[in-house]
Amino acid sequence: MNGPYTFVLKEGECLGLSGQSGVGKTQMLRAITDLIPHSGKILLDGVPSTSFPAPLWRSRVTMVPAESFWWYDIVGDHFSTEFDTEFLKEKLAAVGFDKDVLNWQISRLSTGEKQRLALIRGVCNTPSVLLLDEPCSSLDGYHTTLTESFIFQYLRHHNTSVLWVSHDPEQLQRVAARELCLEKTGLVEKTV
Repeated sequence: MNGPYTFVLKEGECLGLSGQSGVGKTQMLRAITDLIPHSGKILLDGVPSTSFPAPLWRSRVTMVPAESFWWYDIVGDHFSTEFDTEFLKEKLAAVGFDKDVLNWQISRLSTGEKQRLALIRGVCNTPSVLLLDEPCSSLDGYHTTLTESFIFQYLRHHNTSVLWVSHDPEQLQRVAARELCLEKTGLVEKTV
């Protein structure tokens, strides 16, 4: 078991997380969102994660994985009908989609399209904390710029805290106020 790890993610902050492949960055995100067993405490506004029912915790602390899961055949079936159509249309446009993407078959989507749609799906519940695992790893430069811009706009508008995992040091310099490097024995703060 790696760690222990201790850090504070401030409200409205984008914190970068780097580290060698296999060191446990994704596992850390999965532990924070309570998808895997873990020890220690995770607090949101001073309240332990164990005080929340799991679905409520995951709607407040939302992880967008590098490879998203899709359980229906049609894109739009992954978005609740309670979401305002204009809200959804605006978010889709911000990352380069027309509203008709909601009618597409999942099998038609590229990996990069799935990444952008998973991000939109992740913000629909307006989480307090957004955990991003390589959100641009399959995107070209144009869509990376759109996605980074979307995340910044979202962060500013909702005062959301973002923990952003990336292997791209240039990206973390662009997006993060601070950067932590995950090592087996702890976290090392890097200058951004």
